[in-house]
Amino acid sequence: MSRDQALQGYLEEAASWDADRVAQASRAVAVAWRVAAAGWLCAVASALALVLLVPLKRVVPYLIRVDETTGVVDVVPVYTGHAPLGEAVTRYFLTHYITVCERFDYSLAESDYQECGAFNSARLNQMLYARWNSANPQSPLNVHKDGSTETVRIESVSFFKRASGESDLAQVRFALLERQGDGAPERATHWIASIEYRYGKPPDDPRTRGWNPLGFEVLDLGIEPEVLSPAPEAASR
Repeated sequence: MSRDQALQGYLEEAASWDADRVAQASRAVAVAWRVAAAGWLCAVASALALVLLVPLKRVVPYLIRVDETTGVVDVVPVYTGHAPLGEAVTRYFLTHYITVCERFDYSLAESDYQECGAFNSARLNQMLYARWNSANPQSPLNVHKDGSTETVRIESVSFFKRASGESDLAQVRFALLERQGDGAPERATHWIASIEYRYGKPPDDPRTRGWNPLGFEVLDLGIEPEVLSPAPEAASR
């Protein structure tokens, strides 16, 4: 009888040990599933965070501007074509536009021609091409064959508002300083440029965007002598 009891006790202990092993295995599986679920949750959260951050990741171009006269370096602010711009920025573009488009130096002629076109409307670019065409006797390429140069001195910039309140008109008073290649004295003539302008979408071409990062566009341009002087200097440009 005692032998049967001992065997029964052994069997019960064996069964208890087996149950403990099964329970331990079940706990290990449950822990593994929890760890796997946590890992998947972290992976999904990371992927979601990356997706949400994608719109914030963009390359912002910066245009470094160097003043040709003083050598001062500054950064031109990036413009997307929506926020209103201050008068100081527009004043800069107007003076820079007149300076580049009206001066003439044979060493800068090609670059100035292309840069001037970066600010013009399509119609003004057609007029610019006709003006610079070598078949035109009044083309700067023909007028300055003697080696003479013309530089621009900006004298004033005035802004005007339409009756609707829109500010898209300006006048730039400037002097053209002509110097002959043979060392003749400098001769000055005075002009008034009437300009209609706007800000549009910045150009996509990297080189054009380097000249005109804010999409400044001259829609209409009229240049007349400020004081009537003898022909041909007084002719409208």
